Amino acid sequence: MILQSERLYYREFTAADDVLLFQLDSNPEVHRYLGNNPVTHIDQVREYLASVIDQYAANSIGRMAAFLKETDEFIGWGGLKLESNVNGHDRFYDIGYRLLPQFWGRGYATESAKFFISYGFNQLNISVINATALRANSASCNALIKSGLREIETFDYKGEEAVWFEIIRQY
Repeated sequence: MILQSERLYYREFTAADDVLLFQLDSNPEVHRYLGNNPVTHIDQVREYLASVIDQYAANSIGRMAAFLKETDEFIGWGGLKLESNVNGHDRFYDIGYRLLPQFWGRGYATESAKFFISYGFNQLNISVINATALRANSASCNALIKSGLREIETFDYKGEEAVWFEIIRQY
């Protein structure tokens, strides 16, 4: 399945994307606000890819590889994920994105989030979409707000202040 927003296209990850994802997830800058450490071995990426592919099969959604339409260059990922056990919430749809640093600040996170919110509401009939970001990651918080989500509350995530965002489908 290939989906498209204005400047990006998205496709499901495959096991063959391990090198692309390793490039993204081994970058310390990418992981600065993720509350975990960058991967150090490609096998870690392969485990993650297997879980993403399982999400496609189990829930018909998941994080999707994101590419620039103009150049076919891999920039990261975006998409919806059925998530659980975050901030006391079990079973919710999470909007997310992760981009290589050279693509930060160009509006791609906002574009991706807006696209997948619309896709979730209109194609998948989801009624509520959530997101979380560390307060210190002001760029990500701003992208989520620009995408239409609103801050609902804050919570502690591994000793740091995290923000719980939400957008409700308007019928």
